[in-house]
Amino acid sequence: MKIPFSPPYIDEDIINEVVDSLRSGWITTGPKVKALEEEIKNFSNAKEVLCVNSWTSGAIMMLRWLGLQEGDEVIVPAYTYSATALAVYHAGGVPVMVDTTEDFNISVEGIRNAITSKTKAILPVDIAGFPCDYDEIMNLVNEPDIKKLFNPTSSIQQKLGRILVLNDAAHSLGATYTDGIKTGSETDVAVFSLHAVKNVTTAEGGAICLNLPEPFDNASLYTELRQMSLNCQTKDAFSKSKAGGWRYDITGFGMKINMADINAAIGLAQMRIYPELLKERKRIFNTYNEAFSKESWANIPPAIVKGKESSYHLYALRIKNISEEQRDQVIDEIAKAGVAVNVHFIPMPMLTFFKDKGFKIEDYPQAYQNFKCEISLPIYPQLTEDQLIYIIRSVKHAYNVIVG
Repeated sequence: MKIPFSPPYIDEDIINEVVDSLRSGWITTGPKVKALEEEIKNFSNAKEVLCVNSWTSGAIMMLRWLGLQEGDEVIVPAYTYSATALAVYHAGGVPVMVDTTEDFNISVEGIRNAITSKTKAILPVDIAGFPCDYDEIMNLVNEPDIKKLFNPTSSIQQKLGRILVLNDAAHSLGATYTDGIKTGSETDVAVFSLHAVKNVTTAEGGAICLNLPEPFDNASLYTELRQMSLNCQTKDAFSKSKAGGWRYDITGFGMKINMADINAAIGLAQMRIYPELLKERKRIFNTYNEAFSKESWANIPPAIVKGKESSYHLYALRIKNISEEQRDQVIDEIAKAGVAVNVHFIPMPMLTFFKDKGFKIEDYPQAYQNFKCEISLPIYPQLTEDQLIYIIRSVKHAYNVIVG
């Protein structure tokens, strides 16, 4: 049996939505992008949502909007995909890495210890779709002593008056926080990824959720950022295409990161059935939990803890008391059965680019501990019960061959 790791969910309704774009004669930014923004806005309860061409470009744009200057610091977890920190570099800032906790997510105490007068933003990451401790993080940035330490270097930072919290919600569309608060509405800004392997996809894409406090006007900010995503051009292509609508202006230093309608069509059709897709992901997650919770060597990932619930994006299984080399051997053994698994993630301090910047994995022991024993199992709605049984047997067999 051959089981891929994370194929996209494509049914006839999704195909028809894309075909509708093709037949409309309009395939770049237009009505389907706007419809997708509204779907995500209504689903997440964000105040405004802007769709762009990737999580990375969305994060870069928001950090540029914040007005990072040379030497400004942004706190990120050491355990995440590299885009989290690379976005900071692209925006002109300096990433400051802190260690994670046992649940994969960033340590709030680590954030506190890393804050300096140069700190302008914090980028927590909802690893595998399980939310970070946002009450604690938002309370932290609003503490009088932390706000007193804040030293704004732009008019936007001065207007905010404190450190910005930008949730890297790449994995967590559909996750909930305490009291049913949905990811996308719990921080100043959150950015979802709509990449091909995500719960909802547009092939490539991202969605910026805006929840800035007063005196910011999120509706006005949406308009400003939409323009910024189109090179700060005063008219998008859809408006310019209308008779007599050719004249435009460039009002600032923007980026070209808009999403196209043909991409939005995929996500639009998926969002309409996303509650059902989430139920299927949860079904698979719970099936794995039931199987592996019986094994003394298995450390099952967090799903529902203290009112927080995952989006079930990844099933991040960890094997207790195993070395990195043994973990790799287990993966190789699983592959012999035709089951594709993955590892999320290689901590950034272990990657050449970041090592050359002076980061050392020895400074992030929990990040390494999580990584060295982690194996991500397939989790997507198309998986059948027979396939799940086969995956579970393959993982158990691989453990017994290599370790047991």
